[in-house]
Amino acid sequence: MRKTFGTGSVWEQTLGYSRAVQVDNTLFISATAASGPDGIVGDDFYSQTKYILEKLGAVLEDAGFSYEDVVQSKLYLTDISKWEDAGRAHGEVFGEIRPTLALVHVLPFLDPEMLVEIELVAQKSA
Repeated sequence: MRKTFGTGSVWEQTLGYSRAVQVDNTLFISATAASGPDGIVGDDFYSQTKYILEKLGAVLEDAGFSYEDVVQSKLYLTDISKWEDAGRAHGEVFGEIRPTLALVHVLPFLDPEMLVEIELVAQKSA
């Protein structure tokens, strides 16, 4: 079974991607930024990470998953020296769940106000 989930973003259609794709019992969520209805939410690594994780919680829920189902998390940071700030927000959500984690240093995103993107993989027990 393959099912796609979208947010209605114009970028999804233009670039040809889905916010999330479920294949059987696994959900793959595209890298997500702290973009809100009025632009980027937060001006530091902690607040952007926190906001993104809230957005991703809604994506998980819409697909019938939860944070507890997350098995892999990737944080893309424009300034790797701020890993502790992003990590603190990540730990507030995943401290007891403990999925695998990658911290990846990247060049600036398309919007220079974007400091963090997060990509998740979740899996339900068979």
